[in-house]
Amino acid sequence: MDMDRSQFVSLADNCLERVAEWLEEFDADEVDFETTDGVVTIEFADRTRYVLNRQAAASQMWFAAGARAWHYNWDGSAWLCDRDQHALLARIQEVLAAKLARKLSGLAE
Repeated sequence: MDMDRSQFVSLADNCLERVAEWLEEFDADEVDFETTDGVVTIEFADRTRYVLNRQAAASQMWFAAGARAWHYNWDGSAWLCDRDQHALLARIQEVLAAKLARKLSGLAE
């Protein structure tokens, strides 16, 4: 979907804010996070870091979790992977659940 830079930044920032708000519910000893301009860094007790960030040049959201990384395009209603069309928020919830070895909810619903 074609969009101008201000539309992209608005959509990307809304996504980053939603993820940050969801992360606030976790115990900081288990999952901590930091936000900077266009980036949410998620850190676990074992010092593993996952990173969600906006890539303005590509008009994409990028999510890196361990050795895996995905790129997401806005389709008009959600951020979808440019390879297999899975949803960004569902992937974040899924990989955090796997890392924490428990079921999580509240982000992708």
